[in-house]
Amino acid sequence: MKTAYQSALSLAIAFALSGGAVAQTPDPDEERAEAATAETTMDTIRVTARRREESELDVPISITALSGEALSDVGAQDITYLKQAVPNTTLEVSRGTSNTLTAFIRGVGQQDPVAGFEAGVGIYIDDVYLNRPQGAVLEIYDVERIEVLRGPQGTLYGRNTIGGAVKYVTRRLGRDPRVSLRGSIGSFSQRDLMVSGETPVSDVAAIGGAIATFNRNGFGTNLTTGKDNYNKDVIAGRASFEWTPTDQWFIRLAGDYFEDKSNPVGGHRLIPGLFSGAPVLDNVFNSRGGMEGDNFTEAWGVSLTAEFEINPNWQFKSITAYRKNENTQQIDFDALPAVDLDVATIYDSDQFSQEFQLNFTSDRIAGVAGLYYLEANAFGPFDVRLFETGTLIGAPGLNAFTKGDVDTDTWSLFADMSFDLAAYMGLDTGLELSLGGRYTSDKRSSKVLRQTMLGASEFFGGDPIVLATTSDFDGSDTFTEFTPRVSLAWKPTMDQNLYLSWSQGFKGGSFDPRGLTTLAPGRDGNPPTEQDVFEFMRFGPETVDSYELGLKSRWADGRVNTSLAFFYSDYSDIQVPGSIGADTTGDGISDTFAGVTTNAGAATVKGVEFEMSALLGQSVLADGDAFTLNTAIGYIDAGYDEFITAVADPATGTTGLEDVSDQRVIQNTPKWTAHANLRYDLPVELFSTDGTFSMIGAWSYRSKTNQFEIPSDFLDQPSYSLFDLSLVWRRADGRYEVGLHGRNLTDEEYKVSGYVFATPDGSASTLGLEGVMNAFYGAPRTLTLTGQVNF
Repeated sequence: MKTAYQSALSLAIAFALSGGAVAQTPDPDEERAEAATAETTMDTIRVTARRREESELDVPISITALSGEALSDVGAQDITYLKQAVPNTTLEVSRGTSNTLTAFIRGVGQQDPVAGFEAGVGIYIDDVYLNRPQGAVLEIYDVERIEVLRGPQGTLYGRNTIGGAVKYVTRRLGRDPRVSLRGSIGSFSQRDLMVSGETPVSDVAAIGGAIATFNRNGFGTNLTTGKDNYNKDVIAGRASFEWTPTDQWFIRLAGDYFEDKSNPVGGHRLIPGLFSGAPVLDNVFNSRGGMEGDNFTEAWGVSLTAEFEINPNWQFKSITAYRKNENTQQIDFDALPAVDLDVATIYDSDQFSQEFQLNFTSDRIAGVAGLYYLEANAFGPFDVRLFETGTLIGAPGLNAFTKGDVDTDTWSLFADMSFDLAAYMGLDTGLELSLGGRYTSDKRSSKVLRQTMLGASEFFGGDPIVLATTSDFDGSDTFTEFTPRVSLAWKPTMDQNLYLSWSQGFKGGSFDPRGLTTLAPGRDGNPPTEQDVFEFMRFGPETVDSYELGLKSRWADGRVNTSLAFFYSDYSDIQVPGSIGADTTGDGISDTFAGVTTNAGAATVKGVEFEMSALLGQSVLADGDAFTLNTAIGYIDAGYDEFITAVADPATGTTGLEDVSDQRVIQNTPKWTAHANLRYDLPVELFSTDGTFSMIGAWSYRSKTNQFEIPSDFLDQPSYSLFDLSLVWRRADGRYEVGLHGRNLTDEEYKVSGYVFATPDGSASTLGLEGVMNAFYGAPRTLTLTGQVNF
């Protein structure tokens, strides 16, 4: 089967290189005429950040929009590439997984994927919100553009966009038949294949879709199981049906599917085994975890979008969607052969959402008002197999079992209006006032069951002996918030947009899915009441107030586009999830772990972002050539003003509250991020066919990054740079193209996430026998050859 697949893939690339027998020969005179009228300006992408299509220059929001073609030209494979090109943005594959997303923008985000914790950055596929991070590392294929909105988007996008939003926008279907075949081979036996197409089925309807498979061997090996580590085995697909029964109606029925059978991802131990003395491995992509079992993710969704143009000023839009995700993972925390912190987990979720929008556009006023509703469930049982000493006497090992079941029921009303004050005041220059607000009601119902048992739980094929129940919680709460937005934009010329804005963001509260109710404190020496347990498990919403001053400009007759933004954010009631070892038997030894999630306090986040795209020159080295430069620089100064935590007093044996903000840092937020992309385009004839050869060199930089709030000399990633190079040739009519993409050419080793259950110096374990100080790394140097044929 593999041989047949590789033969088909090789044939596809060879066909792309040869030009294809069906490719039509273009008329050279027509091509020269098109070249003569080609624009000598930098493109400005049309975006929908304010729920209506407009030029990126006109939007008083910090936004980076990357077209599908631009992403393809640099060999971007999934949305984690965006962290290289977008300032003050972190998008990573979560620790110990292959498709769960960790997202931070401007210091705000969430890296814990367990049911009960909410994201800080919203991920959207065609305006459908993904409620859970599993399966959210979206592959980039057959996409029109990706928009990254920085800063709180609470008014138009609602809860859990407190840091920003990432919008993955697929293409609408054309009305001409089209088929594309794209194949890639590369390092680590990379083998990718994508087929997409569309065709009209009548004068008013069309159908289209894409199916893709992404495969590669591992960057390393699990030395205990022999399995590839960091391999890839993914199938993904999309399909849509579009119908325009009249000029007023547009209806789109769409579906997508994602399946990931990649192996469990093992971490790299940064310290020797504290019990076994196992040494640190030389290869950071190798691991030694002995946990058996497979990982599996299946995610799919359907959506129905209907747009009705009531009249030239009014448009009604409805977005109805359902999504389901099933995810099973094996995570060997200690990354050693023995059973010691071996975690088997299930993340199952489903969601239904409905959004209604009413858009209005006139010469002086434009805006949108709407209603949003989401009903979702996240179910997550997991075993934490602590050690196997029981097996020495024929008994099963100790297991700290947790089952979380979280229901979300949320609705909101929103409106955002823009007023052309210049028209009302008779001014010669543009002056726009935008006002918006959103009211959200967010209900969370949570069931948390924690048990200490012998043997695997029933969810993983076991018949355990329950020793103790340490949590049996069932509670709910409703969190409400109004999040306003105000901006004032002044356009002294059509090419300058100076704006000042204030906006609020909101992330809903919940209940700690790992909390131990038996650890809930009582009052005045009395046992805890039900209300005490409720307050112990509950954590409240977090909010942010963000102020932004920005200038978007077009210079030199459109040859240079720039965007400059200064921002200042007051971040309040920050939710900080964590886990500690816990002793439930009183013998002084940690036999389980406890969730510790608090609204730690407050932080101040301020910084600056600069982006530029420039046409540096044309016909410099040869007739028709062009040099272009894209740059992005981000600086952020983020720090806690208050971080309240429980601190033990060894002298008295009591525990009190203390502000340790001077000992804590904002995680996943490097102070500096930078990116430069220099591109040279040269008209070149290849295989007797006119086309354009492009050479794209890229550099990206990230300064020191802390993985958690507590700094770690082991886990924190020092500053590093990545260098990429792409060589692309595309025929003049776009019929076919070929590209060679080199990523991380200097083979930089850099950490993207990790686990820690050890003292800061790594000398003692805080849970388990061996101690946990493990890191996961970004991809090493890779080369990929890609060919595409468009029919």
